[in-house]
Amino acid sequence: MAVGAGPSRTRRQRGTPWRFDSGRVCLDLLATAPGPGGPGVQPPGEPLAGAGRLASWLVGAGLVPASTRLTGLDGGWVDGFVELRRCVRRLMGAALDGDLPGPAWDPVLATVNALAGEPPPGIRAVREEDGTLVRALCAAPGLDALLAVVARDAVELLTDPVARGRLRRCEGDSCDRVYLDTSRGGRRRWCSSEVCGNRERVARHRRRTTAPSGKRP
Repeated sequence: MAVGAGPSRTRRQRGTPWRFDSGRVCLDLLATAPGPGGPGVQPPGEPLAGAGRLASWLVGAGLVPASTRLTGLDGGWVDGFVELRRCVRRLMGAALDGDLPGPAWDPVLATVNALAGEPPPGIRAVREEDGTLVRALCAAPGLDALLAVVARDAVELLTDPVARGRLRRCEGDSCDRVYLDTSRGGRRRWCSSEVCGNRERVARHRRRTTAPSGKRP
């Protein structure tokens, strides 16, 4: 299932707070967390809480086609993705800080590895009436299969020295999003040039225009 690296251009799902511009699906999951790195417009409490919210994220992240019926999606699914998000956040934080996971990390690694070991959803190409081939799932996916896709992406990222070396934290004020810097020269500073980068440019312009004459930055 192709849910790996994506473009740095900000991609939003219309009608939702979700963004999919981190470059990896496991990092897009981190961006759903409440707090500075979470969605720009947050519902009270857990942003993923509620079958509709989680379903919209699964579609936007490319884990399931929009036409997929998610039977059995309930609070247990939300708990599963929140727990995986917690584990991935800890591991990515350690990677960003240059820490090698020691024995204390074994429970977190065990959780991610167990999820990554589950089989992902089967996929097939389906011909539409106009002859176009579209991706479909072989059967309604279960929770473990969808968690496996994200967990596998996290394992692949953490065990790839080149990709791991491109992990970055956004330098924007009040933002802690983690993203994969695929820019030439590795000089990308923000999770999104259109969001945090634009805020920084606006703030810089405001400082220049309001600074007293002779004291402009």
